[in-house]
Parts: sequence; structure tokens; C-alpha cells
Amino acid sequence: MNAITEVTPLFEMRGICKGFPGVKALDDVSFAIYPGEVHMLLGENGAGKSSLMKVLCGVYVADAGEFYHEGQVVKVSGPADTMRMGIAVIFQEFSLVPYLDIAQNIFLGREPRGRFPGTVDRAKMHAEARRILDILGMDIGTHTPVHKLGVAQQQMVEIAKALSQNARILVLDEPTAALSDRETEKLFAVIARLKADGVSMIYISHRMAEVFALGDRITILRDGRKVGACLPGDATPDELVARMVGRKVDMSYSRERNVRLGELALEVRGVSAATGIADIDLQVRAGEIVGLAGLVGSGRSEVARAVFGADPITRGEVRIFGQRMSGGPERARALGAALIPESRKAEGLALIRTVRDNLLLAGLQRAFPSRWYRGERAREIAAREIARLRIATPSGDQLAQFLSGGNQQKIVIGKWLAAEARLFIFDEPTRGIDVGAKAEIFALIDSLVRQGAGVLLISSELPEIINVCDRAYVMRGGRIAGEVAHGEMTEERILQLGMNDA
Repeated sequence: MNAITEVTPLFEMRGICKGFPGVKALDDVSFAIYPGEVHMLLGENGAGKSSLMKVLCGVYVADAGEFYHEGQVVKVSGPADTMRMGIAVIFQEFSLVPYLDIAQNIFLGREPRGRFPGTVDRAKMHAEARRILDILGMDIGTHTPVHKLGVAQQQMVEIAKALSQNARILVLDEPTAALSDRETEKLFAVIARLKADGVSMIYISHRMAEVFALGDRITILRDGRKVGACLPGDATPDELVARMVGRKVDMSYSRERNVRLGELALEVRGVSAATGIADIDLQVRAGEIVGLAGLVGSGRSEVARAVFGADPITRGEVRIFGQRMSGGPERARALGAALIPESRKAEGLALIRTVRDNLLLAGLQRAFPSRWYRGERAREIAAREIARLRIATPSGDQLAQFLSGGNQQKIVIGKWLAAEARLFIFDEPTRGIDVGAKAEIFALIDSLVRQGAGVLLISSELPEIINVCDRAYVMRGGRIAGEVAHGEMTEERILQLGMNDA
């Protein structure tokens, strides 16, 4: 028996069940977290990971099951119960107030009282915030407004907020999804520091390298049930993936190159914009996947937005299938272009609308040229895309906000398929989704180019660029630093262009 399991769990859930209309999110799941461990929680999108963590922190009330804190039966009926037990969750979507400063965010709702009723002891609040930030190794002023921080720094503020509540169990949901390699290293150092101080962590990740670098134990969920538990040394990445998805998955995402390319789908000449990009030149032909690589902040997303008309350009020109692009996204759509944005929830979906509404959104004029909406036609189009993309939803009437990240991403792609787009710009299409869904999305991208579409693919995952793309441009400081042919694409070469003068 592993030595860590010979002690009493810090917190334990037994036989947890949770259902929603049309779906059973959790079915008899048991889970334990021990003092000072990093417990990796794996599973496909929709496997039940987020639901289990929301039950853990009291956001969801379990339909059945028992809870134990340090061996004693406890009741969990809301977040206040778990907060008293030292449990804090840092979700992918941060809960910070942008225009308050760091100290105000850390102690929001728990501000130290001043000498007079209704006042706040700001000096004490900032001093305590400084103490916590020093523990995390965060050298930044506590008076700094949160909206001026980068994603990695905002994440540290979330961790500081949890520690200010004396959290002893910290849940990290895909914490490195939006971080650069350097920022990820800093986060790992913080995790090691917290672990040494006895803080337990539940770590949700789709990146196998993180699982084996950080994990003390691993639990795997599939379809709302616990299907495996092991130590990192007792399993290989392929074995873990097979348990997660119930089938073997090729994680190399390799594909055969298309040697017969078609017309010029996208031509960008000398484009500059107020967002910081300058003198951008690139081309994408029908039948090829062109990568756009570079460090976080190098300007990749800004190029995508400028091409699609979401941000105005100040100089240069964009041509889509030979036609000059002028105007906003509606013009780009009319020319056959599609943008699958990095932030699918904020920019790609209408979360409070149904799956069917979202799938029809980009192609309404094509689906209903007479401008007369027909329900039967709408249901037919939505059903076709749901089946083609294997979107896991009870029906087209399900609200998009209730689907997993991977299925939400499929909806964003599906609305452009329904609109019959021919140039696809994918901005971090696999961020925050599981390996099974990644393989499906890359298979879909491959099928698009085989049918004659052109694809511009932005990704921070260099293996994706190397294995999926026919060639790639590398950005640095808002400019194109160089172009790399498929036979020359290595991580070293891409990083050399992205970080240094070649």
C-alpha cells in the first residue's frame, strides 16, 4: 500500500451521485485527498470532473453520498461549509474584479475593519496581502489594479485569495491552459512551495507531462463514473488516455501532407494594426494547414482578429479568395472566412441560447435565403451538424452553457460548417479540452483541408504545430520572425525564431 494512503484523508467523498435533466453527471463516485499531496484528476470533457469539484466546494448539492473531514462525517450544503473546512477552488474563469486592486480582490467581502464602524483598515489589508504574495514569490505592488495584470499574475491573485482564507485543499482547474512555458515553471515552483507547507491540491489537467511531473496520485473519471486510480509510476500516458476515453487514441495527431494545393485562400500583405502587429505578410492556400506560432503575447491572436475584421487595420491589405477584405466580420463571413476564437465562451458562443441556435447563427442567410425562418429546416441543419461533429447533447434544445468545453468548441466549429465557410482560422482550438476531443478536432481539420478548405492554425502547443501543419510562420514582438517548412519544423527552430533574432 502507498504510504500516503495509510493516514486519514484530509477530505473524502463516498458514493457521490449528481444528476441534471437528461444527464447523470456523477454516478457513485468516491474520491479522497490526503495531506500535502497533489492529486491529479483526469477525464474527458463531460466526464464529471467539474461536477465533482463543484460538489466538493458546495456549489452543487449532491443527490446522494457522504462527506468526511479528517475522518469525521460532515454535511456539505453550500460553499460556506467547505470554506470553513479550508477548501478553495480556482476555476478556469477567474472571479476577480478587474478595477479593484490586488489587496481589495484578495480580501473582497472579508476586509479588516477599521477603527470606526463601516471603515476598512487598508494598511492592515495591504500588509497582509503583501505577506501572502511574498509566500508565492509574487513581486508586485498590492495597489496594482487587477486589470493591468497578465493571466499568470491574475492566477496568483486567485491563489493568494484562497490562502488568505486559510485554504488547506486547493483545487486547480487547468491552471496552465493560458500560461507560457516560463509562467508555467513559476506556477510549478509555487505548487512545490505550497505542498511543502502541507497544502493539498487537486489538479485537473489534460496535459500528460504535468500529470507525471506533479502528481502523487491519479484518479480517472469517464461518463460520470470513477474508472481508475493509480500512482504515476504505475501507468503510461497511453494507458491513462485509454482509460479516459475507453479507446486507443493517437496523440501524435500526424497526418499525410496534401501535395496538390488549390487557390490562394488568404493573402495578407504588409498589414499593421493599432493592436501592435506590424508588416504582417502571410499566405494560406486551399488544401493546406498553415501554423502561426510564437510566444504568448507575440501577436498571434491579433493577426487572426485583423484578418477577420474584428480589429481594424491601419496599413496593408487582406485578400480572401482573391477578394479584398474591407469592413468587419460580416464581410469576412460573406467572403467565406471563419474565426474560431481563443475564448469560445466570451466570443464564440451565445451561452444562454440553445445548441441549435448557436449552430445556425453564422449561416442564417444561407439556410433561409427568403429570410423566412422555418423550424423544420433549422432542426434538420442542427441535427446534421450534431451528428457530424458527435456533439454530446441531450438534444438541440439544450442550452450551450451546460455542455462541456470540448462540445462547446465543436459547436463553434459547427456553426461555420453550417455556413459553408472555406477559410478557417483556428485560434488555440484545443485549449482546455481533453485528448479524445483534441484528436477529433484535428481529424475534422484534416477533413476540411481534404475537401478544399484553407486553415490557419494558432497553437501554443508546439507538437501540434509540428505534427499537424504543412508549414508555419513564427511571430515575435508583433511581427513575422520567419517561416518554417514542414521538413524544418522542430521545437528548437520555432523557439529560436520566437525568442531570438535568427
